[in-house]
Amino acid sequence: MAEGKLFIVMAPSGAGKTSLVKALVEHENGAGLCVSVSHTTREIRQGEADGENYNFVDRETFLEMLTRGEFIESAEVYGHHYGTSQGWVETQLSAGMNVVLEIDWQGASQVRNAMPGACTIFILPPSVETLRKRLTRRAQDDPETIDQRMCQAVDEISHVAEADFVVVNADFEAAVEDLRAIIRSQRLTIGFQQGHLRDLLGKLARSSG
Repeated sequence: MAEGKLFIVMAPSGAGKTSLVKALVEHENGAGLCVSVSHTTREIRQGEADGENYNFVDRETFLEMLTRGEFIESAEVYGHHYGTSQGWVETQLSAGMNVVLEIDWQGASQVRNAMPGACTIFILPPSVETLRKRLTRRAQDDPETIDQRMCQAVDEISHVAEADFVVVNADFEAAVEDLRAIIRSQRLTIGFQQGHLRDLLGKLARSSG
């Protein structure tokens, strides 16, 4: 079985990354595409489910996992730890699944160093004003935290050139279609197709001999 493809999706907070990835997976009907569920030490929020939005663990458990080298990437954001299980990702890829990671640019850099074949996608908001409105409208943070997230967004966006693809989330449905196009394009590369079409390519080569 051919190995799956790893997709890294980066975006500043409020750009709509999580909603876009969720819609992408729904459009694909789960056919060979799954989203990695990160571990985190932050408290669970209303409407979230353990094992679905995040794997919620205490700080001691997280640090033990980190010491054992279980994370392909990890970061501390606003006093909370986040990390992606390397074993889980490698198992999914080996099974032929395409895996989506929703992480920041620092995490993306760690993953690219470990897995240079990953495809990176950066989600941008259509404007700074729209980004602030989205952060305010979701009513999850106080004004001071929103200001911090806006400052962090400037730093995040400065790394946009490190991505392979850029999608502007001005129109949600159009942005989802852009993501679907990127996924399809990666499935058509020669490296990916050589694995999935090994039998066909072998037969064609023998027939021409």
